[in-house]
Amino acid sequence: MSVAIVIPTYNEVNNIKKLIDQIFSINKNLNVIVVDDNSPDGTAKAVNVLKKRHIKLSLIKRKGKGGRGSAVVEGFKHVYKNRDIKLFIEMDADFSHRPEEIKKLVEKSKKFDVVIGSRYLKNSKIFGWSIGRKVFSKIANLYCRLVLGVPISDYTNGFRCYSKRTAKKLISANFKSKGYILLSEIAYFLHRQGYSFGEVPTVFRNRVRGKSNFSLSEVKESLIAIPRIKLNY
Repeated sequence: MSVAIVIPTYNEVNNIKKLIDQIFSINKNLNVIVVDDNSPDGTAKAVNVLKKRHIKLSLIKRKGKGGRGSAVVEGFKHVYKNRDIKLFIEMDADFSHRPEEIKKLVEKSKKFDVVIGSRYLKNSKIFGWSIGRKVFSKIANLYCRLVLGVPISDYTNGFRCYSKRTAKKLISANFKSKGYILLSEIAYFLHRQGYSFGEVPTVFRNRVRGKSNFSLSEVKESLIAIPRIKLNY
C-alpha cells in the first residue's frame, strides 16, 4: 500500500533536513510532499537539495503564506492523481509529530477512514508545554467535542491519516476556516459525511528548534469559530 505524507512548511530550514532523512530511513518507499509557503529562510532550497538523494521527495513552493490547512489540501490534490497512493498523511515539520509513529496511523487505517494521532488518550504524552497550556488545550478540545460532536479526543492535532475516498472528499470541499481551526472543520465535515474516525495515542513534543507559529490570537479566533463551523453545515 503506497502512502503519501504531506508536510506544510514555513521557515523550517532548521528542521526539514533531519525530518526528511529520518522519514526515509524508516521507510524509503513513502512519498513525501513538502508544501512551502515561500519561506524566507531557505526551506525550499534545502528541500531541493534533499531531492537529489530522495527520489520520492517532491516540493510545492507557493507564492505566499496561505496557511497550514490550505497547504495540506494542496499537497493532497497534487498527489491524489497517483493511482498507487491509498493513504494520505499530514504532519508538521517541527518534530512535534514523530516519524516513527507513522506506522501506527497506517495500521489503524485498516479499520477507519480517518485516523488521528491524539495527545489525549491513555498512553499519550505531551512534552514542552506548561501545565496551563495543557489544561487550556484539553478544555478547548472538550469544548469542540461538546459543540461539534465528532467522536474524537483531539480536534487540533495535525497528525492525521486519510483514506483515498476521504481525501477525495476533502480536496473537493470548500472550507471556510483558516489556521489550525481548519482541522476541526475538516473533522466535522467528514463526520457529517458519514466517515469513520479512529485515534492512536501519540507522543507530542513542542518544537525545540525554530519559531512556533502558534499564537493566542489564533486560539481566541478558533474558539469563536467553532459554533460557526456547525452553523455552516
